[in-house]
Amino acid sequence: MTYTAAEDRYERQPYHRSGRSGLKLPAVSLGLWHNFGDDRPIENSRQILRRAFDLGVTHFDLANNYGVPYGSAERNFGTIFAQDFARYRDELIISSKAGYDMWPGPYGEFGSRKYVLASLDQSLQRMGLDYVDVFYSHRPDPETPFEETMGALDHAVRSGKALYAGISNYSAEQTAQAARIMRELGTPLLIHQPSYSMINRWIEDGLLDTLEEAGMGCIVYSPLAQGLLTDRYLKDVPKDSRAATSRFLSKEQAEADRELASSLNELAEQRGQSLAQMALAWAGRDPRVTSVLIGASSVKQLEDNIAMVDGPPFTEDELAAIDKLVSPTPSDSRA
Repeated sequence: MTYTAAEDRYERQPYHRSGRSGLKLPAVSLGLWHNFGDDRPIENSRQILRRAFDLGVTHFDLANNYGVPYGSAERNFGTIFAQDFARYRDELIISSKAGYDMWPGPYGEFGSRKYVLASLDQSLQRMGLDYVDVFYSHRPDPETPFEETMGALDHAVRSGKALYAGISNYSAEQTAQAARIMRELGTPLLIHQPSYSMINRWIEDGLLDTLEEAGMGCIVYSPLAQGLLTDRYLKDVPKDSRAATSRFLSKEQAEADRELASSLNELAEQRGQSLAQMALAWAGRDPRVTSVLIGASSVKQLEDNIAMVDGPPFTEDELAAIDKLVSPTPSDSRA
């Protein structure tokens, strides 16, 4: 059946400007990290993407190595895009990244010009696109000079293969350095994508201030801490859950944080929200956070999470109660 987007899609959530740029992003963006590879039915992915756009999600976030196997999320997205979203291309923000291991040999990861630009070409081919809206350096390279990596991002924009450049998983100091280089090249960095959640607050220790000073936006990933900040683990660890099946979250971690999740869940219930909705709203509470990046394995999960935009603003007492349970720490938890 031919897909036609909902006419009221732009009435469903707010849009925030990314730093001092002219680009606005939805309050909630959709990440295709876990649930869009060949290990998932493509029709399920299609329904999630359609429903997301109907609910005002204009930003779909990918990376070269997303999906099982690597590259499959981009390839599957490209198939769905060609069939359902091609006529909406100018209403969409599509991003991809290069930085983590993607192919064998010395040129298959990190930040060399060779790898970054080859990866971008491969991503565009998999998705069937002429350009991506945002192209990220997915992580800093401890051996390649930042001037080389940032030069590759600058070239990607000047070549027309990307409209904007971003970085992900850079520390505050690394971000300041990268932003300075890009300003000198004439292609300011648009945005930073760090991990951030109630139990992973490292960006509060300098990064948000650095982004504000540089005029960059911030889109946070893992705001639910890989599912810890949901009702999934309040009683036990289901056999089909991420904690039982994924290397990104352990059963021991889920069990250790159960008491904290239960306390936070009580606060969420008092606000008339699910724990996940409260956690997402909390992650986006700072005006320097442009968008909150969610994943979804089903349409229902997507709808439930996006409903966080309908929740009440936080009171000072609520924020204080959350801080008491999960106080800010200076540790860098980018991993």
